[in-house]
This record gives sequence, C-alpha cells and structure tokens, in this order.
Amino acid sequence: MAGGAPTMIGLELPDVARWSDRVVVALGQNPSVFTGPGTNTYLVGTGPRRILLDTGSGVPEYLPVLEHALSEAGCEEIQEIVLTHGHPDHIGGAPALIERFGPLRTSKRPWPEVDGGYPVPVTAIDHDAVVRTEGATLRAIHTPGHTANHMTLALAGTDVMFSGDHVMGWSTSIVAPPDGSMSDYMASLDVMLDWPQATYLPGHGGRIEKAKEFVRALRVHRKTRETAILSR
Repeated sequence: MAGGAPTMIGLELPDVARWSDRVVVALGQNPSVFTGPGTNTYLVGTGPRRILLDTGSGVPEYLPVLEHALSEAGCEEIQEIVLTHGHPDHIGGAPALIERFGPLRTSKRPWPEVDGGYPVPVTAIDHDAVVRTEGATLRAIHTPGHTANHMTLALAGTDVMFSGDHVMGWSTSIVAPPDGSMSDYMASLDVMLDWPQATYLPGHGGRIEKAKEFVRALRVHRKTRETAILSR
C-alpha cells in the first residue's frame, strides 16, 4: 500500500487467541474477500461474565469457537453484546447467541434509516457512552466513515482501542456511499489520533501495534488515491 500501511491478503489467524489479560478473540468463521480471515469478536473483561464485542455473521461454526473462547477466558457466560456497527458480519450472529445464552442486551449507535432491518432488538448507545464489566470499561467514540453509525471503543486505563472496521489489520476499510463517507472517514482518523491508545484490535485482521504510525500511513494512502483519481 502506498504510504507504508500494510495490506495482508491471505492472512491466517487462529480461531481463539488471548490478546491481553482482559481480551480474548474468537474468529467469526466467515472468511471472504470482504472479511479477510473473518470477523474478530472479542470477550472483554476479567470476571465470570464478559462483554462480547461484535458477533460475526451467524454461521453455525462460530458457536463452538465462542464456547472455546469462553473456556480460554475462564468465564462462564456473556454479560451483553456491544456492536461497533450494524453490518451483517458484525450483528448477524446475535440471534443465535441470544438463542444459546438467553436474553442479552445488544447495544450500538442508532442508524434510523436501516435499524428496522436488524434481527434483534437494539439498545441505543452513542458517542461517549460507557459500558462496564468486571475488569474492563469501554468508552464509545463515534467514528463515522465506513458507516454512519460506526463506533470505536477505547478500553479505559489501557493502551488498547477496538477499531472495528474503521482501521483494520487485514486491508483498508471500504468506504462506499450512501452508507460511507470519505470526508467523515478522514475526519474520524484524526479523532482516533487524538486518543492516547496506540494498540488497535480491529474488526478484521491481527492486532495493530504502533497504531498512530499505521493511521498516519492510512491517511497518506487515502490522500494519494484521492489525488490520483482527481487527476485523471
């Protein structure tokens, strides 16, 4: 990629991995040309009940992987679901999880134009909302661009931010109208740079170390593409 930010086509990731003492990742089992190795879903916290961040697309193969992740995390159940945004590969697994684990609050930023199509009732949260569980506090940051309702989530008191699909560890984010906006996307990159977290756990791909440098490279790449398109 121009500007130095990597595109990791063909990246392979384990089904389950512990990425910190508060974060265990379970791969959504939905690889594709759009999702790379699949959607990362995260168990967050340290107690017997954890936040699940994103849910994959709902393929049957995901539930055994999540069960393994719960065992790896040393927890017993899911406290609630939080979504970075409402694309099908992030919310699609929620119905099966609710069927398996019982009623779970499922929270995301509202998007009135499309919210009616969601397969589960959604609790509205917005910029600066806080979601707590034992050992972890997530603070929501509205970062539109990939979608109008996209949120990244900072893990308070740590160097970690869950960057969703805004900054991915597999490829560059798709920004396609009418759902996406390139001007919003670029502005949201600047918002993310204002936060102190420098390790990103993305919606797709591996963890991103030195995330500030990575984001600056993304900005250069996007600007270079924009200039090339306008000069045609």
